[in-house]
Amino acid sequence: MGRIRAALGKSAGRADREEIDAYISQHAAGPRPRAEWNLIARFRDRVLSLASSIDQVASASEVPQALARYLRENNLPLQAVCWPEFTQLDWTAQGMNVAARPAKGSDLVGITGAFCAIAETGTLVLLSGKESPPATSLLPETHIAVVRSTRIVKGMEEAWSLLRKEYPVMPRAVNFVSGPSRTADIEQTVTLGAHGPYRVHIILVD
Repeated sequence: MGRIRAALGKSAGRADREEIDAYISQHAAGPRPRAEWNLIARFRDRVLSLASSIDQVASASEVPQALARYLRENNLPLQAVCWPEFTQLDWTAQGMNVAARPAKGSDLVGITGAFCAIAETGTLVLLSGKESPPATSLLPETHIAVVRSTRIVKGMEEAWSLLRKEYPVMPRAVNFVSGPSRTADIEQTVTLGAHGPYRVHIILVD
């Protein structure tokens, strides 16, 4: 990007950022569909329509129990990797072995949080960073996302607005997850898990 700026005779500075922010704030939003639905109800409906599953708990302390139940019901191993923010949860009480590190190819379950979630499409928004390695959501066959209900926004426009507000400097990557990985490249037959997780399970925390 630095070489491109130099070739264009531009510099990256505060003035450029302020100019961009001013343009975005003054630019009129385009027409959008009516969205009079309840955010949580709409998000839940869209998540299920995407072949994901969803559970809801009253507090973060209930996440290990909900997750262990999901893994047992689906005959999945009680072993996972997670983002560092979840190390304080009592996984061992549920018979789980959870390590706070980026996923490797041999890891079958990855536990992440989410920057926010989009009600309109049932999409998770994940940011890359030292405390939120993308591999944890991309490599394991099963991706578990812990989402706070207060972080559900109406649409894509609100998600980007929240990101610009809370992150003056954008992360290296912003990943949008809408259900399990899928493709229909082969004979127009939808196949799950082609380029990522076979399963996406969301635990919504009130």
